[in-house]
Amino acid sequence: MRISNLRDCPDFADQIADRGWHAWWTQSGVPLSAYRAGLELMMSGEGIPVAFVAHDGAAYLGSALLIDNDLDERPHYGPWIAALWVEPQARRQGLAEALIDAARAQAKRLGIDLCYLCATPENSPYYEARGFSRIESDVAGVHIFTIAST
Repeated sequence: MRISNLRDCPDFADQIADRGWHAWWTQSGVPLSAYRAGLELMMSGEGIPVAFVAHDGAAYLGSALLIDNDLDERPHYGPWIAALWVEPQARRQGLAEALIDAARAQAKRLGIDLCYLCATPENSPYYEARGFSRIESDVAGVHIFTIAST
């Protein structure tokens, strides 16, 4: 298993878009093609936004994004670790933590000391158990967390 920058493995972009769109955007009115187009920025630059992919060779296992804003209600926070996804068969193997760590490391390389994340109340214990600190509760139905860059 390996964590790579999507820029180095662009063949995974369609799978990342598919998982993210189906998990969080199907009711938004944003078409899958527009969500997928947003990944193009992540394959062309060096900073933020950036996407990370967990893979075993050509097999997609999961992904996470580091983006400027993940919550319209809090535009002054950023960057955000967002769209964390691990394929069901690959869960409980540390991939989510590895993807989070890749995003935190990228933030640190860019001179950013703190990352944000939003999570539903039911998913919040996962992040709290991994060192995230809740700074706000029930903002548009999610809790907001911070964690230091590494």
